Amino acid sequence: MTIPMYMANGSASWVSLEFGAAAELHAPASACASGAEALALGLEMVRSGRAEVVVAGGAEAMIHPIVLAGFAAMRALSRRNDDPAGASRPFDADRDGFVLGEGAAVMVLESAAHAAGRGARVYAELAGAGRSADMYHIANPEPSGAGAARAMRRALADAELTADQIGHVNAHATGTPMGDTAELAAVRSALAPAVDGLLVTAVKSMTGHLLGAGGALEALVTTLSLYHGTVPPTRNVDKPDEVGGIEVVRDGCRPLTGRAAGAISNSFAFGGTTCLLSFAAETTHLL
Repeated sequence: MTIPMYMANGSASWVSLEFGAAAELHAPASACASGAEALALGLEMVRSGRAEVVVAGGAEAMIHPIVLAGFAAMRALSRRNDDPAGASRPFDADRDGFVLGEGAAVMVLESAAHAAGRGARVYAELAGAGRSADMYHIANPEPSGAGAARAMRRALADAELTADQIGHVNAHATGTPMGDTAELAAVRSALAPAVDGLLVTAVKSMTGHLLGAGGALEALVTTLSLYHGTVPPTRNVDKPDEVGGIEVVRDGCRPLTGRAAGAISNSFAFGGTTCLLSFAAETTHLL
């Protein structure tokens, strides 16, 4: 079974075999945007009627000496080896790279009508997706965040949401000096002039960087944030970056109030791949 264990679509194949999922089988390979890409593809499948229910998400386990050595050679990892709990610090002025993590997250996507028919609990609506390419560098983000901002606008348009309806952004924020700055620039560009009071959080401060699973886990956290009306904090933000009206949630959870109808989950990847997901707190756009 060695070859099947190494196939990129192996995990999805085993799930399909176990549950008899016959509509379609996909395994997006978009580096750190893979989990978000899987959810975006699932959204398209349900919308188009190609599937009634889609199980989509991501999983990655890459903590291995060779992988760590590769990221270290790129100077992408935090060097706070003497302080592992404080090493992952997105949006902190003293951030110096990411901490590698492992994990998985999977969500069930279905139309509102199908969910109602089986009496399912609906946590939120995956309302839209937006993609773009940075066209800048194989590993570094475009400093102005133009590509990410373009994807964010597309995610809003796809969901029929406006910037002033977005109360929360679950940031990709890995804790790299360039990446976090470019992401905040993208948020300001895409959501201006509605950024004042916008609540932003970075899950990777608590989980580390799950690579291909990150987008799926962060989409799940975004969904639960809307469902519970609460945004979790970003850890280790001792000296906040200048964020220009955006509020990075820290020192405890914050309630979502006011314009809490929508939220965005950001996912970026080496190679310039960008995939953003937009969510609505209520199922106002039936699929």
